Amino acid sequence: MDQPELDFSALRAVFVNCTLKPSPEVSNTQGLMDVSAAIMRRHGVRVDEIRAVDHDLAPGVQPDMTEHGWSRDDWPALAERILAADILVLGTPIWLGDKSSVCTRVVERLYSLSGRLNDAGQYLYYGRAAGVVITGNEDGAKHVAMNVLYSLQHLGYTIPPQADAGWVGEAGPGPSYLDEGSGGPQNEFTQRNTTFMTWNLMHLAAMLRDAGGFPAYGNQRSAWDAGTRFDHPNPEFR
Repeated sequence: MDQPELDFSALRAVFVNCTLKPSPEVSNTQGLMDVSAAIMRRHGVRVDEIRAVDHDLAPGVQPDMTEHGWSRDDWPALAERILAADILVLGTPIWLGDKSSVCTRVVERLYSLSGRLNDAGQYLYYGRAAGVVITGNEDGAKHVAMNVLYSLQHLGYTIPPQADAGWVGEAGPGPSYLDEGSGGPQNEFTQRNTTFMTWNLMHLAAMLRDAGGFPAYGNQRSAWDAGTRFDHPNPEFR
C-alpha cells in the first residue's frame, strides 16, 4: 500500500506511563508504548514521555493539592506538559483485572482541570485526541480500555476509532510483554492494533488542529451560563 504524503510535524503527543515501577526499572507497558511513540516520531510528531510514578502526585481532584494540605504536588508541572499536547496516550498494566492505582491517580488529576475552559468557552480538553495502551499477564484489557477511554471522553478528549491497544499473556502467572519468549513483540494482533491506534490518533489530531478545534456552538459552558441555551426544546432552558 503506497504511503501518502502526510505531515504531522505540527502535532505534539504525550505518553503517560502508569506503571507501578519507578525508573530505571524495565516497564513492559513502556515497551508497547514505545511502538506507538516510534511511529509518531517517524512521521514528525514531537513526543513527550512521562512515567507518572517517578513524580509526587498528591491524591485529590484539585489542580494544586499543596493548596489543600499536601506539602508537595508535581501535578501542576505535569499538567502543563499534558496540555501542550494534541494527543494523550495513557499506558497502564493490569492488576486484579483493572487499571493500575497510578493510572487512577492520573485520571483523577486530569479530572481536577476538567472544570476549566479553553479560549472558545468549551471545557479545557476539547480539541485533543486520546488513546490507551494496556499490558498484563491476566485478563482485563477490554475492561480497562472501556474504563479509561470513557473517562477521557467524559473529560472532553475526542476518541478516534480503535483507540486502544494491548497485550496479555496466558491467564495466571506467566511472562510479561518484554520477557523472553512471551511472544508479545511478535504478536500480530497487538502490533496491528497498536499501529491502527497510532495512525487514528494522528489523523484525528490533525483534523482537529486543521479545523481550529472541535466546533464550539452547542457545547460552550460559558455561553450556557450567559443564557444562550442552544435551541433547547424545553422553554425553561431557553
